[in-house]
Amino acid sequence: MGQLIDPKISEVVDLILSDYEDDRTVNTIDIHNQPDKTAIIDVVEKLLKILYPGFYSDKVYKIYSLKNNMSATIEDVIYHLKKQIAIVLKYNEKDEAVPEAELDERAKEITLSFMKKIPEIRSVLETDIDAAFEGDPAAKSKAEIIFSYPGLYAISVYRIAHELVLLQVPMIPRMMTEHAHSITGIDIHPGATIGKYFFIDHGTGIVIGETTVIGEHVKIYQGVTLGGISTRGGQKLSGVKRHPTIGNNVTIYSGASILGGETVIGDDVVVGGNTFLVNSVEKGTRVSAKKQELKYSSGSPEEKGTEKE
Repeated sequence: MGQLIDPKISEVVDLILSDYEDDRTVNTIDIHNQPDKTAIIDVVEKLLKILYPGFYSDKVYKIYSLKNNMSATIEDVIYHLKKQIAIVLKYNEKDEAVPEAELDERAKEITLSFMKKIPEIRSVLETDIDAAFEGDPAAKSKAEIIFSYPGLYAISVYRIAHELVLLQVPMIPRMMTEHAHSITGIDIHPGATIGKYFFIDHGTGIVIGETTVIGEHVKIYQGVTLGGISTRGGQKLSGVKRHPTIGNNVTIYSGASILGGETVIGDDVVVGGNTFLVNSVEKGTRVSAKKQELKYSSGSPEEKGTEKE
């Protein structure tokens, strides 16, 4: 027989377990009434199979069985998404006392309404693919973009999540876009409003805030922030327009920061790299940061008097 548990180990176990007994947020351990992150990520991946049949689908299926395969995938998504939506509806204060049967029926209606939007989402994504192909001379084909561009992946998940936001589904949309964020380094809040023909080039480090509005034919490079000026107001700022509005046919180069809910970037504007904007910009303007003063040095660090400006 094994030895009895060390009393010191038992003491530590009891200490941690007793820490679960108050009502702090970190102590919520009712796993049956919490959304399942793994299940939601699985729904995202299956939705991508539905959006891009043949690109994300399992290769073991032959062409003639693809339709049957997709039928099963669609039914699977409906079942699991409805289940997760029914759980998160309980997090709405107005729904806390609503009977589970009623929440389940509402979750079913929301899920079916969302799934009916799939053809529309696919139509918009087609414009995003077109924008990527036309905007990136390094792209050899549209298939290459679907298979390999992190920007399109992040946009695709955003397009899914945004439709759920419009249907007033709590929590799940943010979990979806944060999953895409963790994979791509592109942080798009599902509440943002983004028009057709949206292209993210390279993408890493991009932040697009909740109340951002972006027009059509907009191109954004890596490291761009479309954010708020200050969050010191905390929850008092919830629902307030905190992020900028970007017009149509706008290009924003790498490292640019455009901040504030009253900041409006007009149509046909080009925002240069590493610029910092908190004021509106008129239509057709080119904005650039003043060229930095550079210093060039030659020779070894020990040598002096060799710097040139």
